[in-house]
Amino acid sequence: MHVLVLGAGVVGITTAYALAEAGARVTVIDRRSGPAQETSAANGGHLSASQARPWATPAVPRQLVKWLGRPDAPLRLPLARWDPELWRWGMRYLRNCTPARYRANAQSLLSLAQLSSDALEDIVASSGVEFDHHTGGLLHLNRSAKSLDRAQRDTERLLVGADLLTAEECARIEPALASAGARGLIAGGLLYRDASTGDAAKFTAALAAASAHRQVAFRYDTEVDRIEVASRTATGVHTAAGLEAADAIVVALGMGSRALLAPLGIDLPLYPVKGYSITLPASPAEPRLPRIGIIDDDRKVVFARFGTTLRGAGTAEFAGFDTRIDDRRVRPILAAAQELFPGPFDGATAADANAWTGLRPMTPDGPPILGAAPGVAGLFLNTGHGPLGWTLAAGSARILADLVHERTPPLDPAPYSVARFHAQ
Repeated sequence: MHVLVLGAGVVGITTAYALAEAGARVTVIDRRSGPAQETSAANGGHLSASQARPWATPAVPRQLVKWLGRPDAPLRLPLARWDPELWRWGMRYLRNCTPARYRANAQSLLSLAQLSSDALEDIVASSGVEFDHHTGGLLHLNRSAKSLDRAQRDTERLLVGADLLTAEECARIEPALASAGARGLIAGGLLYRDASTGDAAKFTAALAAASAHRQVAFRYDTEVDRIEVASRTATGVHTAAGLEAADAIVVALGMGSRALLAPLGIDLPLYPVKGYSITLPASPAEPRLPRIGIIDDDRKVVFARFGTTLRGAGTAEFAGFDTRIDDRRVRPILAAAQELFPGPFDGATAADANAWTGLRPMTPDGPPILGAAPGVAGLFLNTGHGPLGWTLAAGSARILADLVHERTPPLDPAPYSVARFHAQ
């Protein structure tokens, strides 16, 4: 069986590897010159089933009112922007902010993230890839007793295991937080022991190299113009080089999936949510920077240490397909790093932060879109992972590989099917 995987981000490359391991002949096609050059290039780096939760929460409507029009808000919705796609997506998003829908969507994400954790271990064991993986857990910090109580209750409702810590205990686990604790910036935290951090771009590049040894072919610098369909069956894709024939096609193009599938009558409810990260130099011997992954809940920012760098990521902006860097979005991430870890970055400005931005393909309810495309045999979808592509990639790949090979996947694919949106 020859399978085309469209997209060379972390989701596409992991899918290609899983398909090859299952016995398929695979060709990956991507418009960029190599793997992980778009949304997977510089994300926050956290791998955590416990943090795989929908953005559509019961608290969002109240928070949006507070954040509207603020250029530095954690979630920015520009008031002057008129985008019919955004407002259509937004209405679906708000309908998912009820407690019942939040619980159902959170459970779907948690199940997929737990599968992904196991699947990632298998991939690492079989491929030997290295990606600055640190398995010391994640420390979820709260700056107020109120937010700590809210985080604890949410964790308990989802039956996610975590240790409740005082500020002093947070500093004992991560000594780099001693100064922040002494200055009263930390009320307490939650430790998720089964979580980890890792460089998604480094993983993707290493896994692409490992896939090439398993006879996966790559067509970089290649734009897919359209999918060829005959008798309601996908038979290949058209590029500038002509028709690339296949027995099956997996669309893992992130936001590019929407436009490619629209001519086939497949409407994907995806919207690009713009996220930012900064990457700062960090000496391996620097004791004032964290070793463990950090979540600053009140600032909506995360941190992870990769070799000689510290990655900070956060904020979300509904800006269409605009990928320009806005320093007003960079400064809050840098300010959080300077507050929590004083010293190494004192005096640094947004210009020093090596800022990056990527467009995360968001569904209105949170879970990604996985499975067979409606009405077209041999066409499969693996997209819409939003900010969780790194966390969910391995599990999504395992499900897709099983579906392509007509095997029963380890999870019921119904909660991830595009058909779920027909009822919303």
